[in-house]
Amino acid sequence: MNYLIAVLPDRIQAEEAYSALEREGLPMEKVAILGKGYKTADEYGLIDPKQQAQKQATLMSYWLVPFGFISGYAFNLLTGIELFSWAGSLGNHLIGGVFGAIAGAMGSYFIGGGAGLALGSGDALPYRNRLKAGKYLVVVNGPPNITNQATRILKQFDPENIQGYVDPTT
Repeated sequence: MNYLIAVLPDRIQAEEAYSALEREGLPMEKVAILGKGYKTADEYGLIDPKQQAQKQATLMSYWLVPFGFISGYAFNLLTGIELFSWAGSLGNHLIGGVFGAIAGAMGSYFIGGGAGLALGSGDALPYRNRLKAGKYLVVVNGPPNITNQATRILKQFDPENIQGYVDPTT
């Protein structure tokens, strides 16, 4: 499945572009307008970068927290550092493991969340920002022949940006 996204500056141009696509016989169930008064980014399914960042941080925590615990335990075992005299030898090793697990959780939150925020959204964040700025998106999805025809039609409206994507899941 291919996607074509055109950014238009106002509602009038977006509606004119939609009408032009309809006149040319494109299947209208494959065409959508995103913007104020139409579908939102969430309704259409554009990725929310914050949600992706949370997902990435959670996935990283599954292996970083246990790895951090084992590393903290092993570090304390090898160095013999006495963190708290009242805890005894095993207690200090376990406390070292807890500190390592905390470090792993922090790593998953800051690195996993930051990477998910920066990389997980792809181009969705710029499109969301344009919607917040009052712009409109005309989105056409379908096989290459439909998106190619839509590209020719939408270029007539001099969009701010027009970009095609191929859905890797199909």
